[in-house]
Amino acid sequence: MEHSTDDTLKKVEKELIKSEMAEYKCIPLKEGRPFPNTDKLKTIVSLSKEIFFPGFFSDSGTNALMQQYYLSIHLEQLNTLLKEQIANGLHFFSEQANGKTDNDAAALALAFMERLPEIKRLLCTDVQAMFDNDPAASTCAEVIICYPSIQAMIHYRIAHELLLLGIPVLPRIITELAHSATGIDIHPGAQIGEYFSIDHGTGVVIGETVIIGNHVNLYKGVTLGAKNFVLDESGNPINIPRHPIIEDNVVIYSNATVLGRITIGHDSVIGGNIWLTNSVPPHSRIVQQKASDQG
Repeated sequence: MEHSTDDTLKKVEKELIKSEMAEYKCIPLKEGRPFPNTDKLKTIVSLSKEIFFPGFFSDSGTNALMQQYYLSIHLEQLNTLLKEQIANGLHFFSEQANGKTDNDAAALALAFMERLPEIKRLLCTDVQAMFDNDPAASTCAEVIICYPSIQAMIHYRIAHELLLLGIPVLPRIITELAHSATGIDIHPGAQIGEYFSIDHGTGVVIGETVIIGNHVNLYKGVTLGAKNFVLDESGNPINIPRHPIIEDNVVIYSNATVLGRITIGHDSVIGGNIWLTNSVPPHSRIVQQKASDQG
């Protein structure tokens, strides 16, 4: 006997609401507040872009008076959305929130708002670095509008400040939005200095405990990753420093892989397709050995 549509759907519903299955236990069952909303976090990034670069991503900056008018509106909107999303994050991921509660959401949002001028300053150094390192860029405006590395850095620098404030999960969502859009994967926990540039950018990976100094330039396909993981008694990875330290004025060319808690000394150049698992001193030049002519 054939089941009706209603019978089939009710059967499926009954199966899906089960919670005792081992495979389902990873799904949080907290109630009372929604999860952080990906679409609203996209709006938070969009509002931030308008605040940092007025008129570049909408028609809100056609003149100085309009810029000031929209800046006030965007700041209010950003603060309101941040309070809501931070509260959602604190509620659902309280185990990551270091004792913070929903009552802290407003204070945390304001603390982030106070950091906006410094985030903008850092982003301006990234724009300048990208322009200085790419002869194909005709203006800094072109870099802001077109370059995926700048889009990735906007997301990263927002996410990094949120992470420093102890806000759970929102930073990861924000950087993963950039990862999906640009192919550039930067963990919000990484520490990146001023005047940072990524040429092209596709396939770049920067791990959680990476430390990057000032005036560092990466090319496409570079991985700054972990060589291995230290496990606890239960076999779970321990979150300890495990990624490279890149000092000032370093260039790392395409598809180089730099792994482990090693240091690349300042003013060094790491050539393309290099696999590096040991520290190198300042002013190093690490390149592939050229094939000799046996003819």
